[in-house]
Amino acid sequence: MQRVFLALSLMLAMTSFSWAQLTVDLVLDQEQFLRDESLQVKVQISNRSGQKVELGKDAGWLEFSIENLDGGLISRLGEVRVDGVLNLESAMVATRVLDLLPFYDLSKPGRYSISASVRVKNWDQEFASKRKTFDVVRGSKIWEQEFGVPSKGVPEVRKYVLQQAIYLKRLMLYVRITDGSDDKVIRVFPVGPLVSFSRPEAQIDKQSNLHVLFQSGARSFLYHIISPDGQEVLQETYEYSPSRPTLRGSDDGKIFVSGGSRRVPVDVVPVTQVEAATNVVSSSKK
Repeated sequence: MQRVFLALSLMLAMTSFSWAQLTVDLVLDQEQFLRDESLQVKVQISNRSGQKVELGKDAGWLEFSIENLDGGLISRLGEVRVDGVLNLESAMVATRVLDLLPFYDLSKPGRYSISASVRVKNWDQEFASKRKTFDVVRGSKIWEQEFGVPSKGVPEVRKYVLQQAIYLKRLMLYVRITDGSDDKVIRVFPVGPLVSFSRPEAQIDKQSNLHVLFQSGARSFLYHIISPDGQEVLQETYEYSPSRPTLRGSDDGKIFVSGGSRRVPVDVVPVTQVEAATNVVSSSKK
C-alpha cells in the first residue's frame, strides 16, 4: 500500500513539475478566414520554471500541427522559421506572431484545427498548447478588374477582386489581389462589414490604386484606398448626409468621394481659425 501511495505521489509531483515549467497558449484573432487570407497566429510562452530559458538556437524549437477536420491531407509548403533567440526569464511571458499561410496548403475550404508546441532541448521536453479550430471559406466574387503595376519596364499585370463572405452572421467585404492569371495571390484581407443591400463601388486611379466605397451601416459608408501591393493608403468614414456619397473620377485620373459628409475621427483635433490663419501666412511667405 505504501509503495502504491509513493508511486502516485511521485507521478503527481512529476506532473506538477512539468506543468509548472512552460505554458504554451495559441491565440487566433478570428475563427474564420477567406481562402488565401493570411493565417495570423499568436504564440504566448509563459516561463514558470524558476530559471532562465533560452529558445530559438535550435531549429524546430517551435512547431505547429494543422489538421483538416473534414478529412484529407494538408501539404506542408515549407518549414516555419522563427528568427532570433528568445531569452525568457522566469515569471515572464514572450509572444511571437507568425503568418502560417506560406507554409501550409489551406486552399481547400473546410474546418481545421491547429496547435503549437515548444521544445526545450536542455530539458529534453516538449510543451504543447490546446487545439484551436478555425474555418476556411470560399466567399463569392462581386467585382474584378485587371490593372498594370507602374514600372519602367513591361507593366506587370495584376488583378483586384472584391469578395463577400458571412463571418459571425455578418456580411464582410474582402479585397483579393492576385497576378493576372490568378495563380499567385499577393494578399487577401477584410476591409469592413457590408450591409446586404449595398453595392460596393470600385475604381482604379492612374497610380493603379484601388478605391472602394461601400455601405457598412444604415447611414454610414467606408472608403478605402489600397495600393497594388495590398497596403492601406487611406481609410475614411462617410455619412449619408445630406446626400449619398459616391465615387467620382476626374479627367486627370483622380478618384474622389462626391456627396455625403466625412466623419472626422474623435482623436483628430480641428485646426482653429488662428492656426489656419497662421498656416496661410506661413505658406504665403515661402
